Amino acid sequence: MPRRQILTERQRSALFDLPTDEASLLRHYILSDDDLTHIRERRRARNRFGFALQLCALRYPGRLLSPGELIPQELSRFLAAQLGLSVGDLAEYAAREETRHEHLAALRTIYSYRSFAGRGAQELRDWLATQAEDARSNEDLVRRFVERCRQTQIILPAITTIERLCADALVEAERRIEMRIAERLDQPMRDQLNALLTEMVEGNISRFIWLRKIETGDNSAMANRLLDRLEFLQNLALDPQVLAGVPPHRVARLRRQGERYFTDGLRDIGTDRRLATLAVCAVEWAAATADAIVETHDRIVGKTWQEAKRLCDGRAADARTAVTDTLRAFSGLGMVMLEARDDGTSLEAAIATSPGWTELEKLVATASQLTDTLAADPLAHVTQGFHRFRRYAPRMLRRLDIKAAAVATPLMEAIALVRGKCDPPSLPTAFLRSTSKWNRHLKTQDEGDNRLWEVAVLFHLRDAFRSGDVWLAHSRRYADLKQALVPMAAAQATARLAVPFEAEAWLADRKARMSDGLKRLAKAARTGTLPLGSIEDGVLHMERLTAVAPKDADELILDLYRRMPEVRITDILLDVEAATGFADAFTHLRTGAPCQDKIGLLNVMLAEGLNFGLRKMAEASNTHDYWQLSRLSRWHVDSDAIDQALAMVVAAQGRLPMAQFWGMGTSASSDGQFFPTARQGEAMNLVNAKYGNDPGLKAYTHLSDQFAPFATQLIPATVSEAPYILDGLLMNEAGQRAWEQYADTGGFTDHVFATASILGYRFIPHIRDLPSKRLYVFNPAGTPSELRGLVGGRVREDLIVSNWPDILRSAATMVAGIMPPSQLLRKFASYPRQHDLALALREVGRIERTLFIIEWILDADMQRRARIGLNKGEAHHALKNALRIGRQGEIRDRTTEGQHYRLAALNLLAAIIIYWNTVHLGQAVAQRSNAGLPVPLELLSHISPLGWAHILLTGEYRWPKNGSRQSILGR
Repeated sequence: MPRRQILTERQRSALFDLPTDEASLLRHYILSDDDLTHIRERRRARNRFGFALQLCALRYPGRLLSPGELIPQELSRFLAAQLGLSVGDLAEYAAREETRHEHLAALRTIYSYRSFAGRGAQELRDWLATQAEDARSNEDLVRRFVERCRQTQIILPAITTIERLCADALVEAERRIEMRIAERLDQPMRDQLNALLTEMVEGNISRFIWLRKIETGDNSAMANRLLDRLEFLQNLALDPQVLAGVPPHRVARLRRQGERYFTDGLRDIGTDRRLATLAVCAVEWAAATADAIVETHDRIVGKTWQEAKRLCDGRAADARTAVTDTLRAFSGLGMVMLEARDDGTSLEAAIATSPGWTELEKLVATASQLTDTLAADPLAHVTQGFHRFRRYAPRMLRRLDIKAAAVATPLMEAIALVRGKCDPPSLPTAFLRSTSKWNRHLKTQDEGDNRLWEVAVLFHLRDAFRSGDVWLAHSRRYADLKQALVPMAAAQATARLAVPFEAEAWLADRKARMSDGLKRLAKAARTGTLPLGSIEDGVLHMERLTAVAPKDADELILDLYRRMPEVRITDILLDVEAATGFADAFTHLRTGAPCQDKIGLLNVMLAEGLNFGLRKMAEASNTHDYWQLSRLSRWHVDSDAIDQALAMVVAAQGRLPMAQFWGMGTSASSDGQFFPTARQGEAMNLVNAKYGNDPGLKAYTHLSDQFAPFATQLIPATVSEAPYILDGLLMNEAGQRAWEQYADTGGFTDHVFATASILGYRFIPHIRDLPSKRLYVFNPAGTPSELRGLVGGRVREDLIVSNWPDILRSAATMVAGIMPPSQLLRKFASYPRQHDLALALREVGRIERTLFIIEWILDADMQRRARIGLNKGEAHHALKNALRIGRQGEIRDRTTEGQHYRLAALNLLAAIIIYWNTVHLGQAVAQRSNAGLPVPLELLSHISPLGWAHILLTGEYRWPKNGSRQSILGR
């Protein structure tokens, strides 16, 4: 037995079992002419069969056959067909043990296979030591070792030996990294880091726990709390170079470990490991805190603007009565003047009589005041946020290491004045555009009143961070955009890019497509053959898409769901885990060992997915108490593990026969779902008027055409959904397989159109106000006359050509995962004074949007596919609403991490139910067919695996004491 078990049974099986699927058999076990020559040298059929079988096992998976090992029928039939033998010929092979050994010796001689011993074994151990630091998981290192043995033709040793070797290599790599970091720390720095565990702040928590409370806020008090932490970390003066040469995933793992340790736990571990963990946390938390400060400033600016807008709107509403009275008075005055003109009397006498000159003067003054009130914009009221900014902004500007591009130099000069709290003789305004409304308001300020100017500087700082004109020297979210983009050579090596490397070739293709599309659209408009609309006098009219679901589909759905067994949610989790092994993804955060307590882990997933929390789940479960669940959650559950478990369930569901009736996983839809949050929460709990006055957040989910929710992201309720579309598509294999992506109006921008096309996705949003959208063409004058009213402008080809390399670099950066697509797209779309790259990407998007609009109008089937995809997403939201039964459906976690885990676990739980339903819907179809009832295949595509009426979600959550259950998935 290995000293430390690092693989699960499923992982061992995947690495070392003889394959049975056709693809693997064809890849590894096709015998060559030379192979057949050596095989035919054996006289008896059973020996030829056995010799070939040993040869295949040595090639893949690379090991010896065990005595008495059961050979899969699929492999036996595959080899028998090549050798012209029958499967029964293998039965008597190696009746003599010596025969098997003789064959093995011959294979070693002929094919140069070596045993794991001597110099070769030592070289492999040394190689393994170098690979252990880069390996991302235990399975990854074992897989590398196995591949290396195959390449060097060394026969794999026993599985227990391999696990022991890899476990030792991983432990040694971890120690080397910890020692490397610790050795770079001098004694004063070691003392400061150790003091983080002993110094107490705020009465009862250690400095270490205090530092890791990094949550974005929306007021000056929260900003100052973050600045307190940043100042402390900066005063440590810990050079980030202490982490130089450490693989990023190792840094991330040490940081996650530090975020899960309590202070006492850190005190008890070894010195090097403790110091390395503290050093990594100090460096990483400094960058994260700086990012949180910038995000907090962003929110405060937005809050100040909204308050100013509400104040402006409120004053306009308050003036409504005065406006009515003033208009009525002027109407009366006009009637008096008209009557005086008709009677030939003096206008002056008429005015003096009614209403009187004094009243007229008051009326004019009131009208002038009302005009100013109604013409005012929110900028007139933003100074009400000045004192809020003053409480933290100068300190923030002194602490953040802000860098800037040349275009932001005037802004940096203004920032220097705000940072210094000085009153210069003149206030620079070069950072403002000449057409900016700020200029007009600044001119009306009293001399010496700098409040509006400072607010303008801080507003523009927010915009500059968003656009990337300024950045932080050490940041994860606000790094230098130019430095983040991959080099052009890397972009050219990115297989995902679906466009030529020469802009001229791409433009020529788009010109040809657009010319053809415009001709077809003009012809259809002339002949009145548009499927669901018309173009009249340059105006597009679209009809509503009608439903075409067969009338018998509802009856079939009801019958199939009646045949579904009633089941507890706990049994569903056990069944699906037994079938897919998704629990294997939740390895120990430090050791990488698989979780041995699967029932406890499923309890944690259920607690998060049902929105109960661990304490309530411990009360309702019959197996674990709160502290047991808390330890499992702390050390086995993180974002990567949930994503990996989701990918395993989604992949397994996509292979089920029933799922093939719904699609082939080549299209996907995405939509945001609002979740209310508790008002006292701090993380992204923003109010979006679309969902009422309660704070909340959104889960943006991608759904495959097979109903599998393969990706979900936590986003603020107030932001646009469009930038997050590509995040989900590039997040895992399921998203990368899809080539057609549907979204609603909220997911539509020109930048998304451009990037999706460059990455090979066909982007099909359902644009609510499509008739108001304009076409952008290469030659407006050459556009057919029927369509000229739809043209909004000319494509700027020169801008695309000059920025084409950077456009490709941006897309390749998204694919490489260096910067999420949402982060790049938000920068491109954020600032009115956009740089050329953002403008060029917009031009590419206008071309793609124009081509899409043409095809959308002409293709009713495309419209119907998009509607079906979006309807699947809406039905998926209904399932999630039914699942989040705890806490009245509110997400009450105060931290971003807690909220993310809650929504990610909900998505995983939904995927598990969808898998279980897919299996049993297939079985229900078979039962109906066996009963002699018709099952029209064309109706099966209208069935959904999103039902939950047959699932018992509430009550006590009882698990089998031995952790196993007789699965009914295979029945």
